[in-house]
Amino acid sequence: MNNEVFEKAAELIGKEQETQGENIMAAAVCIADTFTAGGILQAFGSGHSQSGALELCHRAGGFVPTKAIREPANGNYEAVPGVGEIFMKKVDIQKNDVVFIISNSGRNPLPLEIACQARERGAKVVAVTSVSASSKLSSKHKSGKRLFEIADVVIDNQVPDGDASITLPGLDTAICGMSSITTAVALQAVVLEAAKILLARGETPPFFKSQNIDGGAEYNEALLEKYFDRLYHI
Repeated sequence: MNNEVFEKAAELIGKEQETQGENIMAAAVCIADTFTAGGILQAFGSGHSQSGALELCHRAGGFVPTKAIREPANGNYEAVPGVGEIFMKKVDIQKNDVVFIISNSGRNPLPLEIACQARERGAKVVAVTSVSASSKLSSKHKSGKRLFEIADVVIDNQVPDGDASITLPGLDTAICGMSSITTAVALQAVVLEAAKILLARGETPPFFKSQNIDGGAEYNEALLEKYFDRLYHI
């Protein structure tokens, strides 16, 4: 099938593989250290970036001690200063946690306020963003900084300005956003490396099994019980 989406996705993923190895490993170490210390992985994305947060949280083949931070307005007020600071009063982030913040532009107050609050509480912050695109944008956060300037670790999703990545003759706008694809691949690479690190430490990585295989549901329930007090709060 001759379809430019496959070619563009492969191109951008190839750029990630070539340039983001060190950052992916640093993020993996953050996860491994968090689990070793008894913390959990939390992830936040506003608007369509929620898909990146869900890539890490509560899925078959993913880590059990994970939680998607769900902001009730679904990002409708992400550009309004102070919303994140108010929201974070109800969010349980602790010093041994690692928090992944997914934001392609990295400029809006909501994800930046969540990142700042997480760091103030002693948690590590991993950003997934487009460094090139974000660098050209002014921050809407009171610090004047963008997400890649705040986070402890930054994974560059390699997408171009505006995210849409394909042009067609006769159409005056680019189409087909790629950030959800490149983010998903990068995050799964982080999960794999974190698992390798934990195994090398002699620890059993706490992974979900599929609910659709025999014994999977029971296995998952036993692990979830261990983390119940942390996973079922905002």
